[in-house]
Amino acid sequence: MGVIEERARKRRRKRDLQTAAIFAIAAAGLLATPSLAPGLARAFGRKGPDARLRYRAKTVLGRLRYAGEIEFIERDGQMFARLTKKGRSTLELHKEKLRLATPPKKKWDHQYRLVMFDVPEKRKKVRDRIRQEVADTGFLRVQDSAWIYPYDCEEFIALLKAKLHIGKDVLYAIVDSIENDTWIRKHFGLPPPR
Repeated sequence: MGVIEERARKRRRKRDLQTAAIFAIAAAGLLATPSLAPGLARAFGRKGPDARLRYRAKTVLGRLRYAGEIEFIERDGQMFARLTKKGRSTLELHKEKLRLATPPKKKWDHQYRLVMFDVPEKRKKVRDRIRQEVADTGFLRVQDSAWIYPYDCEEFIALLKAKLHIGKDVLYAIVDSIENDTWIRKHFGLPPPR
């Protein structure tokens, strides 16, 4: 495996652990920090917490705290983690991504959802984060800053805009038809044109 692939794998794993921690804390409401390591072990299919997993849980909590998504409170001499307002918005974004990742069972309405963004170079990290989020969710890249999805995703885009503090730089459009869309239909498993 190449160096770039290895770095990308590590970033994905960190993101997955953070997402699992956010869901665990949200499910419990208030989670004792020592109990987080076994929860993460179950989430990733391991039998019990080992030292390395406890360390990872501790660093995951540290990253989430640094990002302002969780806060620690002390009760009866024990530390607990709970989601902050920012953490709850991150949770909603992850829930919406999960909803979009599984295609709906309902019939397609023959409209595409087009997401376009024009983020200035000085906010390059935000632009890259948008690309990463829409790609992870299942959008299809039409051009560098134009992505398409066949089902309603307006709520996801609104949550993403709020999370990244970008409003006017991202446009959401509903498109009735696209020229030569056979490859798009094939990608999403949609019926052929009428």
